[in-house]
This record gives sequence, C-alpha cells and structure tokens, in this order.
Amino acid sequence: MHNIKELKVWSKAIDLAIRIYEISAQFPSDERFGLTSQVRRCAVSISSNISEGAGRNTKGEFIQFLGIANGSSYELQTQIVIAEKLGFIDSNLSSEILKIIDELQKMNYKLQKSLMNSNH
Repeated sequence: MHNIKELKVWSKAIDLAIRIYEISAQFPSDERFGLTSQVRRCAVSISSNISEGAGRNTKGEFIQFLGIANGSSYELQTQIVIAEKLGFIDSNLSSEILKIIDELQKMNYKLQKSLMNSNH
C-alpha cells in the first residue's frame, strides 16, 4: 500500500479534475449529458484509479490501475480536442489543459517504471 497523499501524480490529477469541472461548467447546457459528463468522468477517473491502485495489495495491481488512469488521460485528451473543435473552449485553454495531461502521463509512466524496477 502506498500513501496517495505523497504521490505528486495523484495531487496533480486532483487539480486537473477540479479544473475540468470549472471549464466544463461553461459548456452548453444541452451538453450536460454528453461531453460535459464525459470529460468530468474521465478527469475523476484518473485520480480515482491512481488512488485505488495505491490501496491495492500488490505492486502489479497498482501498475494495472496506473495503466487504467493513463487510458482515462488519453480519453480526456481526445475530448478536450473535440471540445475545442466544437468551440466550447478556445485554443489557449485547450493547449493549457493538454499540457497538464501530457505532464500527468509522463509522471504516471515514470511511476509505473519505478514500480516495475523496485524489488519490494
């Protein structure tokens, strides 16, 4: 078991989820059950899977949940591009969010590699 409060990737994922909620609140109201719901679920899924994996009993399970979190980050990336193309967010905001997602993906990958290479 790992202390999630010590994991920078988890903290960054929480911050991203909050930012996504703020941004998606500005999406058109008819998107409430569409893209708004999708981006929010993906953003929450990233930090949730990191924490679920951290609470599991084995390193392998943790790595597996980090992989799921990474998949959610790629899904969110796609949805942000779609939101920009639909005119729900401007290109500057899209670039900002995509940069944060990219940083999260790199942190996640490094954590996975670290877990794979550790002997305990």
